[in-house]
Amino acid sequence: MFTETLLKTNNLTKYYSGFRALDNVNLEIGRGKIIGLLGPNGSGKTTLIKLINGLITPSSGEILVDGNNPGPYTKSIVSYLPDKNYFANWMKVQDVFNMFADFYGDFDMNKARDMCAMLNIRPEDRIKSMSKGTKEKVQLILCMSRNAQLYLLDEPIAGVDPAARDYILSTIINNYNEEGTVIISTHLISEIERVLDEVIFIQNGQVIRHDSVDDIKENEGKSIDEVFRESFRMVPYMNVNQEGVYRYDK
Repeated sequence: MFTETLLKTNNLTKYYSGFRALDNVNLEIGRGKIIGLLGPNGSGKTTLIKLINGLITPSSGEILVDGNNPGPYTKSIVSYLPDKNYFANWMKVQDVFNMFADFYGDFDMNKARDMCAMLNIRPEDRIKSMSKGTKEKVQLILCMSRNAQLYLLDEPIAGVDPAARDYILSTIINNYNEEGTVIISTHLISEIERVLDEVIFIQNGQVIRHDSVDDIKENEGKSIDEVFRESFRMVPYMNVNQEGVYRYDK
């Protein structure tokens, strides 16, 4: 029997060589949600995701996923999409699928192949022949082909072309376990806010806001992107890919 509270953190803190990456984070997250984890570079988003996934350990405080500390059980119910590619270049897409099927009992091979077909990726394609964006699509397919309880997506649409983003977002919406929850970390707030149920704003390792999207729009009459800019007092600048990335207004 799954717990009603899927994710809970109590005074979660993480230091790196004296630098406090997370500072007494307290969160409680239920099921059946798509949640945006939003903050500027260096705010602690990736650190929080890695702690939840059990890739690093907290300096103090506690994480509970379905009532359990990170370990073998939580890894079996958490599906993680990292912000970096982790495939070996010699592998074919089918090799990666087979590896995931061996590791995870909830991996759906048919779902993975169907998503590949929709994105014009062939199982026999080699990783070394793919663009960065195509590799990221394969990683998303792997993540969303699991029947997991918690999906942790670190920048899932940053490296893909705008034409593919709508399909990727619809893939996330249509393929996650409805008894589970998706947490999406991204800079591209305007691109994803239409699919979000809740947002978590994080700054300097602290959660400064956790609210429902409907409540924010009803009470403030603004988009999440507008509220984000005001909350962090930021201005957008354009990078070489013409994507909106946020920095502190000096």
